[in-house]
Amino acid sequence: MGTIAAPAPKKTNRIGLEVLQYKGAKSTLCAGCGHNSVSERLVEAFYEMGVKPWHVAKFSGIGCSSKSPAYFLSMAHGFNSVHGRAPSVATGAMLGNHNLIGVLVSGDGDTASIGLGQFMHLLRRNLPLIYIIENNGVYGLTKGQFSATADIGSKLKHGEVNDLPPIDCCLAGIELGATLVVRTFSGDKRQLLATIKAAIAHKGLSVIDVISPCVTFNDHEGSTKSYAYMKEHDEPLHAVDFVPSFEEIDVEIAEGETREITLHDGSRLRLKKLHEDYDPTDKLNAIRALHESGAKGEVLTGILYFAPERETFIDLLNLDDQPLATLPESKTRPGREALAQVIEELR
Repeated sequence: MGTIAAPAPKKTNRIGLEVLQYKGAKSTLCAGCGHNSVSERLVEAFYEMGVKPWHVAKFSGIGCSSKSPAYFLSMAHGFNSVHGRAPSVATGAMLGNHNLIGVLVSGDGDTASIGLGQFMHLLRRNLPLIYIIENNGVYGLTKGQFSATADIGSKLKHGEVNDLPPIDCCLAGIELGATLVVRTFSGDKRQLLATIKAAIAHKGLSVIDVISPCVTFNDHEGSTKSYAYMKEHDEPLHAVDFVPSFEEIDVEIAEGETREITLHDGSRLRLKKLHEDYDPTDKLNAIRALHESGAKGEVLTGILYFAPERETFIDLLNLDDQPLATLPESKTRPGREALAQVIEELR
């Protein structure tokens, strides 16, 4: 008589949870969109780091990128705010309970256009938060107009050329107070995963600028992130170089190496990974490296800047360790002496 094999034990992380418990809803973004790769790496990072999903708070504004929080950590807290206003919502939530790990997913329009003012003040405060910018240089929900991060000389589908300089969110982050600044590429899974893990472990504001090409509005000749692939080859389908639009782009780049990555439409993006001897704690060097790479038409990826010693906004305010909602009345309601002092100061 045969025996029935026992089912294989389910794989769990260090706190006994399966990866399924870190996932979210099925994505409704375009097939092959780099934003989906960001969501998948977030699932992997929190699973592998053993973070309890319900100890995470997700925030977003408006845009293709702001749909991303629905696709990871379904058991986490979440708030989808209005366009460009996620930083203030996240600030209030994290001050109310700074025991949570905050993840804000934004886009280049949500951050560098309508939300620029809020982004600048978030940088100044160094709020403990992971701020991810899914950067594609266009407004994907409104038919692909230039965003504020589009490069000079880039061209839209109908031929319009951008003549305005781009806003570099990483330069702003380094200059104004973020304490972990990263630029990476949605197709470099290993680097993206590692930098998200670093941000989870970091006790300060992490800005992760993810170059995430738009597969719908970034497929024309003249884009600074793409150019027509087919015009360079006699055979339109080279298996080595062509990546179908329904497949994710996956690359590995060695330190110091520059690579041309072929995107879904056959266009290309030049990426350069920083050398191992690069010092991310040198602020001036980080700023200089970004300017030099921009002049060469390269995109530096990796940890650009790291300043773990700076106080966070939570430290500066000297907040109680307990969440605001759990504090007793004795701590949240001023006594008569305190009120008398306030009234006296206002006389």
